[in-house]
Amino acid sequence: MSQRGRDGQRPVAADGSVPGDAADRAGGRRVFVAVPLPEPAFRALASLVEGVRAASDPAVRDVRWVRLDGLHLTLRFIGQFDEDRIAAFGEAMDRAAAGLGPFDVAIEGAGAFPAVGRPRVLWLDVTDGRDALTAAAAALDDELAIAGLERSDRPYRAHLTVARADGIRAGPDVARRLVEAGAGHRTAFTATEMVLFETIQGGGGGGPARYEPLRRAALRGSAGVRNETARAGAR
Repeated sequence: MSQRGRDGQRPVAADGSVPGDAADRAGGRRVFVAVPLPEPAFRALASLVEGVRAASDPAVRDVRWVRLDGLHLTLRFIGQFDEDRIAAFGEAMDRAAAGLGPFDVAIEGAGAFPAVGRPRVLWLDVTDGRDALTAAAAALDDELAIAGLERSDRPYRAHLTVARADGIRAGPDVARRLVEAGAGHRTAFTATEMVLFETIQGGGGGGPARYEPLRRAALRGSAGVRNETARAGAR
């Protein structure tokens, strides 16, 4: 039996895969694994970002905002591969998820890489759940290595990308507004799954990429200690 995804449009099969037109596309796919945001968290953060966007000067070229319906916490960018390799990576994700339990995440604060004054990537920060996300990324990296993917050579840093500036003149001003808005905001949720996503680039108009779920894996292991806040509250 299948079930519907968050948008109610894409059926999800019992094995966690998502059938449909994406499966019929020829050539390699650009894929990554991430923790998706549940609906209430997605709506809260979308409202925050929209407030920052609304203050942009329409006469000035804006930063490139991500599609808000695709907000996620990336665990590992994989790259472009054919169907057989992607299937093996999906199985690796399943194995990693099976050893991890649900954990709590809180998004609060904002910043930019490499700096607010010269931003390239604008992001919202992760406070609660950093250690759990780092552990999930490490477990996923181990299983992907067994499946034949080269290990990541970058230290994992949990964050939620919301825009890319890439030298745009308005970038520092937008980054400062995002930091100000993020300072008074907190969104919390429980992470319950990993998802293998495909990145589909925007059309000829240069629109933002969208992310199609190809396979879902529930976090089925022991929940254990859920996060720093839970530990403090249990004392």
